[in-house]
Amino acid sequence: MTDVLKIGGREFKSRLILGSGKFSLPLIQAVIEHGQVDIVTLALRRANVGGQENILEYIPKGITLLPNTSGARNAEEAVRIARLARELGCGDFVKLEVIRDSKYLLPDNQETIKATEILAKEGFQVMPYMYPDLNAARALADAGAASVMPLGAPIGSNKGLCTREFIRILIEEIDLPIIVDAGIGRPSQACEAMEMGAAAVMCNTAIATAGDVAQMARAFKQAVEAGREGYLAGLGRVLDGAEASSPLTGFLEA
Repeated sequence: MTDVLKIGGREFKSRLILGSGKFSLPLIQAVIEHGQVDIVTLALRRANVGGQENILEYIPKGITLLPNTSGARNAEEAVRIARLARELGCGDFVKLEVIRDSKYLLPDNQETIKATEILAKEGFQVMPYMYPDLNAARALADAGAASVMPLGAPIGSNKGLCTREFIRILIEEIDLPIIVDAGIGRPSQACEAMEMGAAAVMCNTAIATAGDVAQMARAFKQAVEAGREGYLAGLGRVLDGAEASSPLTGFLEA
């Protein structure tokens, strides 16, 4: 495959990233296999190393771990969590989350920028979760982010691409992989994000709360692939009126 997702100098075949926060441990491996993902997020509090329920035991070999800084309320806490994750052997990739708002769980862009600059200088491949603001995205790129992860809607809401027009601006203006994170609730919404030109989509709640999580994981995999194919092919034009695809007159006369 020549069309691969490139983040931090590494290449990935799948453009679907799985968030593992809402899955029971026995389901995680099945979802990873059916979704055929290459990257899985990992909340540090779930990496119970040496405990009875260690999430690492349920993640197949070859999967890239993306520890997140869930629970961090400021840059200082996020940096501490990222460093701890690396010490535990989770690697240099980190999904940076800084959230002070406890009601809507919206990310704090300014604190996220601060943490990104610190971690990038320490060799982390920082993938910051952010509210889709162009100026903040530019600041994250300047700070050394490996990608930008704007929210589609509030975390866990399954409301879809509420911020689509702002995400579209980031895709057009930021020279980094734009990964739509949070709020995607249906495969069709993941497909739409990919058709817009997003580099990847991250999904958690939509799969975890489905009636058949394995089947939904497959559906998201196929939707992401279809959206990417459509983007690469170049979507057809949109007209205000109508245009016949075949001649409307003349064949009867012949």
